[in-house]
Amino acid sequence: MSQGGRKASLRKPEKMILGITGGVGAGKSTVLDYLKDFYGACLIECDEVARELQQPGEVCFGPMLELFSGKEDLLNPDGTLNRKTIAALVFAEEEVRESLNRIVHPAVKSRVREMICQYQRDDPGKLIVVEAALLLEDRYGEICDEIWYIHADESVRRQRLKQSRGYSDRKITEIFSSQRTEESFRQCCNLTIDNSSENLQNTFRQIDLAMLRRGILPSHEKWNP
Repeated sequence: MSQGGRKASLRKPEKMILGITGGVGAGKSTVLDYLKDFYGACLIECDEVARELQQPGEVCFGPMLELFSGKEDLLNPDGTLNRKTIAALVFAEEEVRESLNRIVHPAVKSRVREMICQYQRDDPGKLIVVEAALLLEDRYGEICDEIWYIHADESVRRQRLKQSRGYSDRKITEIFSSQRTEESFRQCCNLTIDNSSENLQNTFRQIDLAMLRRGILPSHEKWNP
């Protein structure tokens, strides 16, 4: 069995689609950068996809205008949606947040599928990595061959969020309480990568070992197993 609760696939990883998830401050971006730089992975970050789909002319723009119709400061001077205004509205009303999710999440998943198909047509053997905090909630197990949980100790995550985003302890606690528990992540994912250490080589060695076990070798000439 893997470090998580699901059994890892042992098949030849042709067209492997790897999901990356974890709580805020766990360091998912560090893992993504390593997979891209050392393994030549094609990255699909769902937050970035969501932002693109909310631009004028994209599929989420019209429905979001309708959802927030009549709200002040909804649009920026350039005609794009004011993300700060929307964030405040969503934070204030749970029902509004759920309505927004029903607009955005299916559209993102559909676009992710399209992107995967395009990557596979362009380079059939390419490693494709899909990242989102809600991969499990949005059932990306239907798309991904495996999903890896990026873990970091809570104290480490708190310190990172204070330094990188200037969050207060109260805000961090609120964010943590709204996210999936560590136990749940571990049970539902194929593998746990511990990214708590300040020495990133500890994280990279875990990734290299996991990739090697799946028959995937890095493209970077400096890699040492």
